[in-house]
Amino acid sequence: MSGTGSVEELGAHAARARAVGVGGVRPRGTYPAVGPAGASVGAPAARARAGARGRPRPRATALAILPAAASVVLLVAMAQGHIGPGVWSTVSWAVTACAVVVLLVAAAVALAVSRARPAVSPTVPLTEAAAPDLYRLVRDLADRLDVPAPSAIELTPDCDSWLEDRTHPAARPPVKDGAGQPGIRRGRRIPAAPVLVIGSPFLWWMRVAELRAVLAPVVAGTGPSAHPDIAAARRFVRGLDAAVADAALPGQGFVRRIPTAFVGWIAKVLLRGCRGHAAEMERCVAAAASGRAHEVDYGLRIAAQEQVGLAYAGWDRLLTRVALPAWRMGRWPSRLDAGVVSALTELSRRDRLAEGFTSRLGERPACDLIEEPGAADEAASLLAARLFHGGPAEPGPGWSPVDWQQYPDEVVDRKWRTEAARLHRVLDAMGVAASVSVGGPGAPGADGVPTLARVIGHLAAPGADSEALAAGIGAAVAREEERTAPRPGTGVAADGVPAAAGTDPLDLWGPVPLPLFPLQPPRTGAELLADHVVAMVCCAAVDTAGAAPGLDWLDGPALLVDGGRRSDLGAPVLSLVEDGDAEPLLSWLSAVGVRTDKPVRLG
Repeated sequence: MSGTGSVEELGAHAARARAVGVGGVRPRGTYPAVGPAGASVGAPAARARAGARGRPRPRATALAILPAAASVVLLVAMAQGHIGPGVWSTVSWAVTACAVVVLLVAAAVALAVSRARPAVSPTVPLTEAAAPDLYRLVRDLADRLDVPAPSAIELTPDCDSWLEDRTHPAARPPVKDGAGQPGIRRGRRIPAAPVLVIGSPFLWWMRVAELRAVLAPVVAGTGPSAHPDIAAARRFVRGLDAAVADAALPGQGFVRRIPTAFVGWIAKVLLRGCRGHAAEMERCVAAAASGRAHEVDYGLRIAAQEQVGLAYAGWDRLLTRVALPAWRMGRWPSRLDAGVVSALTELSRRDRLAEGFTSRLGERPACDLIEEPGAADEAASLLAARLFHGGPAEPGPGWSPVDWQQYPDEVVDRKWRTEAARLHRVLDAMGVAASVSVGGPGAPGADGVPTLARVIGHLAAPGADSEALAAGIGAAVAREEERTAPRPGTGVAADGVPAAAGTDPLDLWGPVPLPLFPLQPPRTGAELLADHVVAMVCCAAVDTAGAAPGLDWLDGPALLVDGGRRSDLGAPVLSLVEDGDAEPLLSWLSAVGVRTDKPVRLG
């Protein structure tokens, strides 16, 4: 149970994020506009095009054809009689053979790079029929910026917005064979504007005008996608990156691993060579996009950046403190984006750094631009559970959605009782007897009674081995997580049946273990023991003192006593677990009215 310091921590996090300014939105793959005919928008755009025409690719091409050029010179000289038979003839044919080998290797590497599958961000597609007002807003923004409109809009469960190229054939659904089964992806690259990816928390927390102001620098980056130099440079770098990733994939056979590793090594060398040029191009095109976006809602954008930092802080807190306990219980909150609004509203009530931010909630929220915001929120929430926790692709018996109204009873109470039951199972395995039994000393069945006194008595006893108890709990948790962990790869439904190919946003990631972005490192044994003791105390408080499980939007599961949240349980439990001192916890229990000798209902 966290103390009140967590609010100050979140407020400082929001302040640091707001200090970043425009960097709060990390426009990966975002480039500035250069005009419909490639006209420059200033010195940054000119430098960007110069960077795009960098030297690594021409140098690599020149190096590949150098032996062929030398071979041509020698063969022509030999044909004209300038080189007679003998040593020079042998050298000419040797150089020719070398040139053929180099050209074949270069062609193979170029083919592998061009066929490599670039990374595609897992997103939730948002069709124009599902969000006509949002598409209209983005097109109007593109018209005001005099740039091409994005080809589509998709949502990501993150506080970020960027443009993403989806023209590679690998980004399209696989072609089905005659039996209706998905096959390989075929086709040529189709020229199209990049896809606009919007962070779903922005739509629920930001107002319409704020969202338009924040998206202006991102939408301004659609122009360079039509410029041949910048587009070619971006394809080249993405191809190299994809080739390196393909070389690192596990499970390749020996015959395939050797050429793939060679291509990966060549790609790494080329990536190191073009790293400086690519970085300079990115900086220049981003500066040009920012300069063009000055013409649209610049004053409002400065204020909107504060909401970007605040949304990022609230989203991170909601995932780690509220969503993660539910995910571990096999439940996934289906309205995470709506929860961001509640979390940040609570933050503005508690912390002066966010004071006054809720006054803007009376304006039209950006989620009103979507026809069915609830469905979009649910899809983004399920994808967030997959990315950050590794949950299944579809709901099922062991992976069901939960509403915020049901969260206290179906997540918090169940979490406490499951952990309390696990704690007593480990105590039973260690042969720990009950210190206080309902039937009195010596009564039959007195051992193993699930009372809080049993836990306190064991941890406070002289020479108590809390490390063994923590190790036992850690092993039990590891076994349960191993049973419920998803298999490597994607498209695994809750019942273990592969999901339909082409419908899973993670199809393009291949056999990558989930989660892709774990929220927290593995918990230590001491942390697990403290969590389980807290859960046992909360169960005893609910069963014997009239307390109730609750939800704190900033700290997650909360214990409600007389209608108010008790946030002072953490320190007494740590004193018991780490030092074996039970007095602080016993004083706390006495103040709340918890009976330690009464049995507790376990999950």
